[in-house]
Amino acid sequence: MSNFYTKIRLSSNQIRNVSYRISRSFTTTECHRPTIINKKGVDILHNPWFNKGTAFSMTERDRLELRGLLPTNIMTDQQQIERFKMDLKKLETNTVDGPSDTIALAKWRILNRLHDRNETMYYKILINQIKEYAPIVYTPTVGLVCQKYSGLFRRPRGMYFSAADRGEMMSMVYNWPADQVDMIVVTDGSRILGLGDLGVQGIGIAIGKLDLYVAAAGINPQRVLPIMIDVGTNNETLLEDPLYLGLQEHRLEGEEYVSIIDELMEAVFNRWPHVIVQFEDFQTKWASTLLERYRYTYRMFNDDVQGTAGVAVAGLLGSVRAQDKMMIDFPKQNIVVAGAGSAGVGVLKAARRTMARMLGNNKQAFESARNQFWVVDADGLITEKRENIDNDVKPFARNAKEINRRGLREGASLVEVVQEVKPDVLLGLSAVGGLFSKEVLEAFKGSTSNRPAIFAMSNPTTNVECTPEEAFSIVGKNIIYASGSPFKDVDLGSGDIGYSNQGNNMYLFPGIGLGTLLSGARIISDGMLQAAAECLAESMTEDEVLKGIIFPPISRIRDITKAVAAAVISEAIEEKLAEGYREMSYRDLKRLNKEEILLHVENNMWKPDYPTLIYKCD
Repeated sequence: MSNFYTKIRLSSNQIRNVSYRISRSFTTTECHRPTIINKKGVDILHNPWFNKGTAFSMTERDRLELRGLLPTNIMTDQQQIERFKMDLKKLETNTVDGPSDTIALAKWRILNRLHDRNETMYYKILINQIKEYAPIVYTPTVGLVCQKYSGLFRRPRGMYFSAADRGEMMSMVYNWPADQVDMIVVTDGSRILGLGDLGVQGIGIAIGKLDLYVAAAGINPQRVLPIMIDVGTNNETLLEDPLYLGLQEHRLEGEEYVSIIDELMEAVFNRWPHVIVQFEDFQTKWASTLLERYRYTYRMFNDDVQGTAGVAVAGLLGSVRAQDKMMIDFPKQNIVVAGAGSAGVGVLKAARRTMARMLGNNKQAFESARNQFWVVDADGLITEKRENIDNDVKPFARNAKEINRRGLREGASLVEVVQEVKPDVLLGLSAVGGLFSKEVLEAFKGSTSNRPAIFAMSNPTTNVECTPEEAFSIVGKNIIYASGSPFKDVDLGSGDIGYSNQGNNMYLFPGIGLGTLLSGARIISDGMLQAAAECLAESMTEDEVLKGIIFPPISRIRDITKAVAAAVISEAIEEKLAEGYREMSYRDLKRLNKEEILLHVENNMWKPDYPTLIYKCD
């Protein structure tokens, strides 16, 4: 009876602490409770989810019938890590003069083999050395992996749904062994990075993204699922390749294509109603269409459209701070955008919304904000005179009278636009390597900003609009530079450093996914995405931004993700979209303060520790 009254008293006077303890006790129990399995002996050693390799204790070896199946010496997880590092060290020593692509693929193979046999150790290594290994499991190496995936394929990872599976997907999803899936990354392989149509080989990008969800956001690796939608390919090389693993027929289009995506979405949400689906690397003509089709019905988002936009907006806000201004000055920035594909349009929309909100968040502010952007695509400057203009780009088409007054025209070149506008920011999302040529960069020297910014955001490295060396050497040392792929900082002499910021989507999408999961939000709103971007922009100190550092080091990715997830949760609560997660109800979430939300996020992030395994017969 006394316990009952204690609970009543606490619920009225200290409900925040009770809410936090509910979260903590639930997660702590889950993390430390034994894992019940129905396998013994070699079956465990062949299962990457449960295999500990030489780290099995003698008690477990006896209990699980492993004695004699492993070498006698029991190694700690740190010793296992050191053994793995030795393998990589040997590789680096033996290939020191080899091509960089060959070395990167060799490292990927070593990591992939570890992933195949011991998932816990794989993620422990990835988390502990995320700066070193993120470029191997994600960009830029994942681009090489996707190009060669048919030859690299060794064991299934994820699920494949093809045009031949129409009418069967509702039952097919039950072939996946996990009863709970929190995160799905799905692609149709039509526009992998800047490499184009790679068909079924695009599954590599979904696998790489989910590795980062585990490493950065602490999503349980047993609750993630990469999915490939194979609707054919228009890549003639793959159509003629006898070793290609996908459908060797041209891509489906129109209603036939949409019906397959519809069937898949219905199937996965029927089995896993609370799953979050991230769309990845869909070609431009489908990316925005499918996003608008599903975003208000399912918990989903498109990373190329919304994730790229969020990271770019965070960088743009950071570049304003680097000018020793307040972020509220962002609506005064003139921005030339090179590229009007799905990523470019996503950035335009997000940046415009951010400006409008700072200007009062009304219709007049929204209309005014569009005047800050000058959009150039493969056919030049986009104006109202452009025929068959995409509906998403139309709001950003420049007025004919204005461009005439400025001496410009429909289809004016990038060099001409930069010379006339003298923008604060030159933003590249074109997937055209070298687009920011010497002539363009020379023109950009005329910027009216005291610290102009160059965002060369296209991936992979071969598609970057310009390198940091080119940018700093031509435009000058007082610029801000950011790219989508990793580059080394530039030595400018006299002790000065030109910082090469990597505006990588991995700063945002793991936190967006984790925050949506833990809030139980019904959809992923523009406000939640905006909160994530602003949180990332605010993560940098004044000293850092004044030096020209506008994105944090990758080594801080788990802390950044935790903060982004907390911001997403807070916004979901504010917008009344949150419904709670597991034992943390919406009412409990609503009572948490900022610090408690951060603790709630941290306590729900999976950590790669070997579990205690208990055998139980079915």
